[in-house]
Amino acid sequence: MKKMLAAMMVAALLGGCATAGKLSSGERLELYRAHAGEPVRDFQYFGSFNGWTELGDSALAVWTRPSQAWLLELGGPCMDLSYAPAISVTNMMGRVSARFDRVIVHGGSPGQHIPCRIQSIRPLDVKALRVSEKELREAKIAARAKEQE
Repeated sequence: MKKMLAAMMVAALLGGCATAGKLSSGERLELYRAHAGEPVRDFQYFGSFNGWTELGDSALAVWTRPSQAWLLELGGPCMDLSYAPAISVTNMMGRVSARFDRVIVHGGSPGQHIPCRIQSIRPLDVKALRVSEKELREAKIAARAKEQE
C-alpha cells in the first residue's frame, strides 16, 4: 500500500513537472512525505549532520549518515529556514526527540535565532527517495527537450 501511494505521488509530481521547472518546496515536501515511514519518538544524533534540505518553512530533512535521513516536521513556521546557510538541533545525550527538541536556524536575520519545535520525526527511505528524485530529474529533462523541438 505504501509503495502504491509513493508511486501515485511520483506520478502526480511528474505531471506537474512537465510544465514547470524546479520543484516547489511544497512539492518536495510531498515527495519526502511519500517516502517517510511511521513517526518515531527520537533518533541518534552524532553531533553533526551529513546534510539537510529545507522543505518549506515548517519541515526539513536531515541526514545523519549518507544512507540514513529523517523528515522533521515543525510545530509551525520557522523563520528564515528557507534561506538558512546552517542549522543546529538541540538534543539530550545524543538523542533528538519529537515534541521536546528544536531546530535552530543560523545565518538568517541578524540576532534572531528563534528555536523551532520539532513536532514529528519520520525515517526516510533514502534509496526510494533517490530513485524518485532521479525519475523527476529525467522527466524534467525530457519535458524541456520536447519543448525545444
